[in-house]
Amino acid sequence: MPGHRGKTKAKKPKPIVNVHSVARIPSEEFIGLVDDIERAEGWNTRVKVLCEFLQLPDLSRRSGLKKVHVNFNEVYHNIDDVYVANIGNEKITGTIIGIYTKMCADAILRDKLFQKGLVSKITPLINIPATRYLALRALTTVTHHGGVDIRKEISLESPSLLKVIQENPDDLRAAEMAISTMAHAIGAAINQEDSPAPKYTKAANIKTLIPVVIDFMRKPGVTIQLLHHGLELLTHPVLHCWSECKANSPLQDLLVACLRSADLTVRVSALGGLLRLEALSSEDDQRQFDPHKLMAAIERRFPDHLVDILTDYGTMRCDTFLTMSSTADNQKAMMKCAQDKDLYSLGLKLAELITRTEFSIAEGGFQMQDPRTGRIELNRDIGLPFIMWSDALPHCARAILAKGRPGEEDLADMITAKFFIIRSRIPDAIEAAKRGLQRNPKFAYFYYVITLGKDHYEGLRSAKKGLKCPKMTPFVRFGLLHRAVELAGNLGVCRIQESSPGDRKYDEGVAFLMSAMEDAKVYVTEAPPDARHMKNVLYWYICLTLTIKGPETPADLEELQVAFKKLGYADEFSVLLGTVPPRTQLRLTQQNIVKRYPTAVQEWKDLVTRFDEVMTDERPISLEKAEDDLAAWLDDLHLDHGEEDEPHPQRCSHPRVSPNTVALYRCSWCGNPSAALRKCSGCEKARYCDGGCQKSHWSEHKVTCRT
Repeated sequence: MPGHRGKTKAKKPKPIVNVHSVARIPSEEFIGLVDDIERAEGWNTRVKVLCEFLQLPDLSRRSGLKKVHVNFNEVYHNIDDVYVANIGNEKITGTIIGIYTKMCADAILRDKLFQKGLVSKITPLINIPATRYLALRALTTVTHHGGVDIRKEISLESPSLLKVIQENPDDLRAAEMAISTMAHAIGAAINQEDSPAPKYTKAANIKTLIPVVIDFMRKPGVTIQLLHHGLELLTHPVLHCWSECKANSPLQDLLVACLRSADLTVRVSALGGLLRLEALSSEDDQRQFDPHKLMAAIERRFPDHLVDILTDYGTMRCDTFLTMSSTADNQKAMMKCAQDKDLYSLGLKLAELITRTEFSIAEGGFQMQDPRTGRIELNRDIGLPFIMWSDALPHCARAILAKGRPGEEDLADMITAKFFIIRSRIPDAIEAAKRGLQRNPKFAYFYYVITLGKDHYEGLRSAKKGLKCPKMTPFVRFGLLHRAVELAGNLGVCRIQESSPGDRKYDEGVAFLMSAMEDAKVYVTEAPPDARHMKNVLYWYICLTLTIKGPETPADLEELQVAFKKLGYADEFSVLLGTVPPRTQLRLTQQNIVKRYPTAVQEWKDLVTRFDEVMTDERPISLEKAEDDLAAWLDDLHLDHGEEDEPHPQRCSHPRVSPNTVALYRCSWCGNPSAALRKCSGCEKARYCDGGCQKSHWSEHKVTCRT
C-alpha cells in the first residue's frame, strides 16, 4: 500500500448516506488519487485504493452490495466522474472495471451496470496490454454469471476477442478467457431453436472462429478449461450455421474423435453437436404408406438373400406380410359393411387391425363406374354415414359404445385415438388414450398413443409402463420400444449437456442413455428385419454404443459389424417397398460418424487424451446419494423457472458409468428413468414412479421387502 504523501494526499468524499445529500466529486481532487494508483502494485491493491478513496462499502460482502443498491445512482456517478476525468489513464480505467466486476457478483447490480454501458467500457481495455487480462477477466465474470440479454450483447464483441487471440497466438491465458467468454456469449446468441438475429451470426464470424479455436485447442500447455470451453464453443454454431460447419472437415473430425474420450461429458457434447449439425439439412421420416408400392414389390419378388432373412424370422410375423394381409382384411371389412351396414361389426374388426400394424387402416373409398363417362368415381350414395374409409372410425366407435358390452369401451377409445392419429390430431388422440387408461391402466395401445406427444418425459414414462402390460401385440410392443429408444436417447443427450458430473441432472441423463441402449438392443434383436423403424433404432444403437462405451470401442468398429449388416438389409427392404431411406437427422449423423471414425480417432487422439489427463479423481457414483439426489431434483422440477448461473468448476471430476449404478435410477417395476421415484416405505430400496407401479410390483417385491 502507498504510504503517507503529505500535501499531495487525495481528499476522500464523505461516506454515502443518501443519494440526494452527496455532491459530485470535482475533477481537480483526483491528482492525489492518480498518484496513489500509480504507486500501487497489482489490480487488487489499486481497487482497494479507489474503494477507500470513494468510501465504498466492502463489495465482497452481501451487506456492502446492499448499501450500493440503496445508493446506486450516486455510487455510479462518483465512480463515473473518476472514469471520465481519467479516460486516458489505463490504470484508473482498469481499476474502475475491477470495481464494476466485483459489483457484478450481484445480479441486480450487474443488470444496472450493463444498462449503463459496462461492456463498452470494458472492451477498449482488451487491446491494451497492461489491462488486457483484467478486461478479459471482467468479461468472463460478467458473461459467466450474466443473463441471456447480457450474454447476447457481449457476443457482439466477439470480433474484438477473436482479433486479440489471433494477434497474440502464444498468449494462452488470454485465449482461455476469450474463448470462455465467447463460449457463453455466442451460445446464448445463436444456440437456440429459433433462427438468431443476423447481427449475432455476423459477429460470431464462424468461418474464422472455428479454425482459430481448434488451433488453440491443439497447442501444448492449454488448460482443461480452455479445452472444455473450446469444445462447447465449437458445438454452438452447428445448428444455425451448419453450412459453414459442414465445410470445416477438421471440426467434424474433432467431434467424432471426442466420442473416444474417457470423459462421458465430452462424448455426449460431441454427439449432441453432431446431431444438431444435421438437424436443418435433413429430411423428415417416412409418414405415409402406399399399398400399391407394396403390392408391386411383392409381384417383383424379393432377392433370395432377403427372402431367406424373412423366412428365418418367420414370414407371417414380418411387417411386409402383416401389412399386406391387414390391408386386404381392411378392404374386405369395408365391403362387408357396405352390404350389411353393420358399423358395430366393422368396429370390432378395425380394432383388431389397429394393433396389428401401423398402416393397417389404409385410406380408400367405395367406388363405382360412372355409366355416362366410364370413369371410376367415389360412390357417395351407398347408405353409410361416411365416404372415405378412415371416416368410418368415429362412427364405429360410437356403435361399439351404443352396444354397451363390458370391456368394449377400450376398443371404442382405441378406434377414436387411431382416427385422430390418422388426422394428425395427436393431442386429441392422447386425450382419448388417457381417458381409456383411467378405466383400464393395463391397455398397452393407450400408452403407445401417449408416446407420440410433445412431452418427452410423459412419453418415455408411458412407453416404459406400456411395456409392462400383460397383453399386447408385437406391433404395439415394438412401437413402444422404438419410442422408448428415441425419447430416452434425446433426453439423455440433452440432460448431460445441461449439467455437470455429480449433478442430479447429469446422473439422470446417464440413466436415460442406458435405458435407450438396453431397449435398442432388444429391438434390433427381436423386431422383424423389415420393420419400418429398424433403421432408426439401429442409428441410435450405433451412436449410443460409441457414446456409452467410448474408448472401449475398437477403433475399427468391428464390434458394430453385425449392426451395420442389419442396417444394410433394412435399407434394402425400404427401397424394395418403394421408399428410398430418407436422409433423416439420425441417419446423416450415424453415417457421418461411421465414415470419419477410424481416421478421426487416429488424427485427434493426442488432443482427446488431454481431455482425459485431468480425470485424476475418477470414482463410481454413490448409489444411495445418487438416488436421493434424483428424487430431490424431481421434487424441485416445477419450483424454479428463472435463469440460473451456470456452474463451471475449476477442476473436473467425472464418475464412471456403471450399469449397476444406473439401475438404481429406474423404477423397480417399469424401469422408467425419468419419473419422480419414491422409496418403498418398508425396505427403502425399491423405487417407483407412483402408486400404480408399486401396486403392480408388490406380488414380486413382498418376498424381499422387510414389511
